[in-house]
Amino acid sequence: MPNLLSRLVDPRYPATAIGLEKGVASVVHLERIKGAACKLRRAATFNIAESLVRPGFDETNIEQPGQLSAALNELAASAGLLKQKRWSMSLPEATTRTLVLTMESQTQSAAELQDVLKWKVERGFGAPIEELSISKERLQKDSQGRDRYLVIAVRKSVLAEYEAVLESLGWRAGLILPRHLGEAQWLVKNGGAGDSLLLSGSSQGFTGVIFRDKHPLIVRTVTCTEEEFEDEFYRLLLFYRDRSVPEGATAGQTLTRLMVIGEGITKQRAGEIVNETTGGDLRPLEAEDLGLQLPSRDFSFDSIAAPAGLATLSW
Repeated sequence: MPNLLSRLVDPRYPATAIGLEKGVASVVHLERIKGAACKLRRAATFNIAESLVRPGFDETNIEQPGQLSAALNELAASAGLLKQKRWSMSLPEATTRTLVLTMESQTQSAAELQDVLKWKVERGFGAPIEELSISKERLQKDSQGRDRYLVIAVRKSVLAEYEAVLESLGWRAGLILPRHLGEAQWLVKNGGAGDSLLLSGSSQGFTGVIFRDKHPLIVRTVTCTEEEFEDEFYRLLLFYRDRSVPEGATAGQTLTRLMVIGEGITKQRAGEIVNETTGGDLRPLEAEDLGLQLPSRDFSFDSIAAPAGLATLSW
């Protein structure tokens, strides 16, 4: 998995991307218009058999790679993208794990730092580091001056399954990242004063990411039922309000942007919970608010937000 910061030295990622989730596959090709604004040049979304992609961190995800390859080939053909050979890909949320690791004390050497990070990674992900493909980004220090790292992991064996499907089609992966980091690119590229919240929901729970100055401040992945969703979302917001919002904060020091994607809760209800908890007056952002022109109002932004977000990294 490429390093999250590799785009700073190798920005040549493709403007085409694939999004995979259980039961759904999408492809997009973006065209930049002006500044951060863009439009869908080509796109397609298919409902696929749920047996083709079974997201999970510890188990086989793709048991029938030939059938998934055929479905992706048909999907690309329907979008007029069969000639494309370079793609980015957003992986299903349950396939990856993301942690923010905080260093309780300053390490004395680079070797000591690596040892501490290895111990924290293996403990946090529940797997030997040798079995994981890891991407690590150093974050801003916390309020107590401690070093923090954003760490994303996927099992090498699982990542190889997805890469093998692409290779069978003659495609190459420019970038492979979890779904929520693809979606998050819309907030990062269109950031402003104040904090931003991404709520990425699925049938298995949600991932919540709060950004400050375009950097992740809080990352929380919660596995829960639909009935538990609201309570768990409240807990995330209370943690943010009590730990990360300064007393007497101004409007630019609290949540000013909200993006809600996926299942588990309606955009309206998520906005109500955010406003009740933080005292704000936010509405969830739509595609046009984020600089993306869709071909029609009937086209679902939720279905392509992750791969389209990865495609924006081509510029």
